[in-house]
Amino acid sequence: MKKLFIPILIVLALVVVFAIGAVLWGVGIYNGFVGMDETVQSAWSQVEVQYQRRADLVPQLVSTVEGAADFESSTLQDVTEARTNWLNSGDGTIEEQMDAANGFDSALSRLLVTVESYPALSATENFLTLQAELEGTENRVAVARFDYNNEAQGFNTAIKKVPAMLIANLFGFDAYPYFESDEGSEEAPTVEFDFE
Repeated sequence: MKKLFIPILIVLALVVVFAIGAVLWGVGIYNGFVGMDETVQSAWSQVEVQYQRRADLVPQLVSTVEGAADFESSTLQDVTEARTNWLNSGDGTIEEQMDAANGFDSALSRLLVTVESYPALSATENFLTLQAELEGTENRVAVARFDYNNEAQGFNTAIKKVPAMLIANLFGFDAYPYFESDEGSEEAPTVEFDFE
């Protein structure tokens, strides 16, 4: 009986050591995912901060542009609605917020293209100041979106690798969406001015 007891004790010790090692491995992977998830959330917060900065500039820009005679009111309305949609998307999913942000991008781009046909407006000091602030904000938005995509890529890659994906699936870690360009954005827009 003594001869059988020692091998059983060794096997049990190995099973316990293996189980403890597996648990520690799982905890380490889980904690790594939590840290990466927080990093992605932080990067997303920076995107939101820059969009909020843009949203705060838009009323001043719209107000300056409204002073221009014959300016297309539908363009201003589109920008105002896009800003409102983005502001209201804050409680939605990241995908919904991205959709609203892309709508905001598009409306603001149309406004700036339209403004080019109003030389008197584009020459005013107030408009030039706002345009410079908006340009700086657009650069910050681009950097924040780039940083978010990088963090999301790192997280998404980590949760898809074997064997860590077992922990990711077990605890419900899902991939983050990426900011992508709008369909057709690879083609330069056509700008036509009607001087009649």
